[in-house]
Amino acid sequence: MVSYRISHCISGPEIWQDTAGKLDIFVSGSGTGGTITGVGRYLKMKNPSIKVICVEALESSVLSSGRIGCHKIQGLSPGFVPDNLDRSVIDEIVTVSSEEAMLYARRIAREEGLLVGISSGAAFAAALKVGKRPENASKLITTILPSAGERYLSTELFSSIREECSNMSF
Repeated sequence: MVSYRISHCISGPEIWQDTAGKLDIFVSGSGTGGTITGVGRYLKMKNPSIKVICVEALESSVLSSGRIGCHKIQGLSPGFVPDNLDRSVIDEIVTVSSEEAMLYARRIAREEGLLVGISSGAAFAAALKVGKRPENASKLITTILPSAGERYLSTELFSSIREECSNMSF
């Protein structure tokens, strides 16, 4: 319950303030359920028409399809419905594959200079999917990039970069 309260009292108001209350869609992953529940409740309290979209791993889409499986998006889709998660806050669930999540995490690093983790790549990929819909063309969409990339330097996420560096000659 602590993560829900922190998200409700800190992250929700911060997002509301930073978007000047003009937010239309909030996209968030669900691991413990705390962030999406806390932020989602806060934002819907401020404006009930805000859509809250949950990101889950395609390979373990328990919330949307009941499917339990292995995936590489650490921090998302734990294979069960967490007690912290208030499903009534969620308007839609968007699935992202592990490969998509890693692709977008690398893209954020390359194009934006932000070293993020796999769950951040998943959140970004889902936000882009939602943003590409014609009905969302003029909507303000916000997501949280929940993971930093330094813990993934030795993983598959950055294996191509490690290989490139290993092949460099000095």
